[in-house]
Amino acid sequence: MAMKTVNSLSGGKTSSYLAVHYPADYNIFSLVRTEDKNCMFPDDKVRQIVSDKIGKEFIGTLEDDMIITTMLDLEQFTGQKIHWLSGNTFDDVIKSKGKNSVQYIPNPSMRFCTVEMKIKPLAQWCYENTDLPIEMRVGFRANETRRGKNMLDKCINGIEPFKFKIGTHPNGNNKWKEMPYRKPSFPLIDNGIYKDSIIEYWKDKPVRFAKFNNCVGCFHQDPLLLKHRSTENPTKFDWFIKQEEEGMEQYKNRLWNKKVSYKDIKNHKSQIDMFDDDFNECDSGYCGL
Repeated sequence: MAMKTVNSLSGGKTSSYLAVHYPADYNIFSLVRTEDKNCMFPDDKVRQIVSDKIGKEFIGTLEDDMIITTMLDLEQFTGQKIHWLSGNTFDDVIKSKGKNSVQYIPNPSMRFCTVEMKIKPLAQWCYENTDLPIEMRVGFRANETRRGKNMLDKCINGIEPFKFKIGTHPNGNNKWKEMPYRKPSFPLIDNGIYKDSIIEYWKDKPVRFAKFNNCVGCFHQDPLLLKHRSTENPTKFDWFIKQEEEGMEQYKNRLWNKKVSYKDIKNHKSQIDMFDDDFNECDSGYCGL
């Protein structure tokens, strides 16, 4: 029996291109949520639509709000169903990684955010709704063969294993089991698709995209870009400042970055004007393909 195919969508132009040109059995999008009402998505009607799609209350996201518009546009444009998922909120995730309910924000040595809020919910959905293993199309472009190789290196006989929650023990603890999960495939690499072709394709299409698709305070980003994003999304950036400051005493002033805090970045007066084109794709982390 042929494997079911899955397109993993992020809200970026690349994975959206993948969904249009390489239709799959399932298109899946995992949404990062926050409980902070200061970051509330502004449109009540859309907020309810998203809540209905994920089966949980949606207050807001710590990504750019435009990602919601992108996914709704993309579903209309392709005519394909997109399965919206969302795991624990970012607020809960950072508390679960900390001590005594004191939050611990992601940093280069503790890169748990993508795993907890993107990778795990998607994998668990596949376990519960498909026959494993599945073939997962990944939006690496033709110049990203190294990233593709790194993913394949994690595979056993071409299949990547994953530890799934398969139930609970009598004492209430979760029961886990490692199982064959996915066969990664890279249609854009295989067909020689580069970034310029993807950008050109979306120029005249009715799908709106954010400038950046990962979280506003993503630690992968250069501090100059974070300053830029703090200006465009001040309330969301304040969330990262708050979490860092509340955790600093518990974790002995351990910042997301060894040299500078989120608050320092926001308060820094830029010496030059910055434009979105000043940053390349490497500055946007790993969630925004």
